[in-house]
Amino acid sequence: MSLKRIGPIAQTWYKWKALRLPWRKRFFIGYDLQGNTYWEFRLAKPSPGTAPSDSRWRRIVHYPRSTHLSQVAVSPPWHQWLRHMRRDPPSLDEQKSDVARQQKMKYLAAEADARWEARPRVMEDHGGPAAAAAAALPREHDALPTKREPPREQGRRPEGDGGQAQRHSEDKDPWAKARSQGPGEAWQPTAWSPTAAKKR
Repeated sequence: MSLKRIGPIAQTWYKWKALRLPWRKRFFIGYDLQGNTYWEFRLAKPSPGTAPSDSRWRRIVHYPRSTHLSQVAVSPPWHQWLRHMRRDPPSLDEQKSDVARQQKMKYLAAEADARWEARPRVMEDHGGPAAAAAAALPREHDALPTKREPPREQGRRPEGDGGQAQRHSEDKDPWAKARSQGPGEAWQPTAWSPTAAKKR
């Protein structure tokens, strides 16, 4: 967003209005990149019980007459100044750096969105283009050569050696013992067969 050009006559007038002369009720504070001007003033009649010097300064924004009410945009630093959250008004350099920061954030967010859209989705339809592309790629376990057992191991083992091998595999699996001892390990669900209701 570019700064609206302010002519030399307007700049001189703003400098004159910024002078804190004792007979003035309003003082010019600054302007933003959209052409809004910001002013500070005290109420003509302060609240009862307070001295005129103790009354709080009021802050206000004036927007250009050509700007529609729905298009008036006040930047966050000026909002903070208007609400007395900051003492000093933001400078033009600060406003320009804030606009540059916002543009950079939008650019980085767009890049992050593009990277996110480029990644394959986990929960995508099976008939979609990503699923077809995934199906076309070779799977890792298909590409690796499988180790085949030698033919002598595939044949029958001697009966005396089989019992020892089974005991050895049970010793290796620590969960096999726990599985066999669980109360519901052998339970299987059956179909529901309701009994006839008693006659009353």
